[in-house]
Amino acid sequence: MDERTRYFWRLNKLRGSARRWSVLGGGLTAATAVLTPYAGIGVADAVWAASAGASVALAWWRWSDHRELAAIEPPPAPPAALPGQRLVAAVERFPAGRQMVQEVRRQRNRYAVRGSAVAQAWDRLDRASTTLTGLAGRLTGPGEGAVLEATVAEQWLRDLGQRVASVERALPLTEPDRRAPLQQSHEGLATQFTEGVTAYERLVAAAASYVAEDGHPVTGQHPSLTSLTDATDRLRGIAEGLSELRRPSSPAA
Repeated sequence: MDERTRYFWRLNKLRGSARRWSVLGGGLTAATAVLTPYAGIGVADAVWAASAGASVALAWWRWSDHRELAAIEPPPAPPAALPGQRLVAAVERFPAGRQMVQEVRRQRNRYAVRGSAVAQAWDRLDRASTTLTGLAGRLTGPGEGAVLEATVAEQWLRDLGQRVASVERALPLTEPDRRAPLQQSHEGLATQFTEGVTAYERLVAAAASYVAEDGHPVTGQHPSLTSLTDATDRLRGIAEGLSELRRPSSPAA
């Protein structure tokens, strides 16, 4: 829900609440005005009068909040989505479509750094990212924080890799006397990217170790494995017993 939609939703909610309290307050006030002269002022009449006064006060507050909110200029409407964006959003609603869109985006980003000095390191980053995605669902506790840090680091690395490729494409266009400083900057960025990918791979390896150790039982076999073995033995015993019952008995001597 965007800000403009939320604004009008709150405005309509306040208007509806103000109308309900106004109707309730008017009804209770009318009932109090009609019933009090006939029966005198008693405990029940005091309750009617208090309820009427509270409803009227709440209605006044709701109308006041509605007027204050209506006086504020509504947020601008969000830009309309392009037909291609709407199509991508529709495809991403399905798991298979989401994977297909992610693969297309990965290939597009890979195409942007093709032939550059960071192309091989970029492929390593892709493999490590895919591995971490498979491990993410099993990283609980301290592992969840590591996944968040890895996500931020991956975004930084991909931006850095594309920056290195852009600078590298600009090197042949640079004047010879100014190419040396740019070449040094390019090499420094490429080294930083490669070191960052290596650190990212180490984090993924540590995450895999965490998942592997977390899957081991504290002592002995896992209860599920023990139960599976017991169930297998029971079924085998039942099968052997049924086989014995179906064998023809030997004739008496």
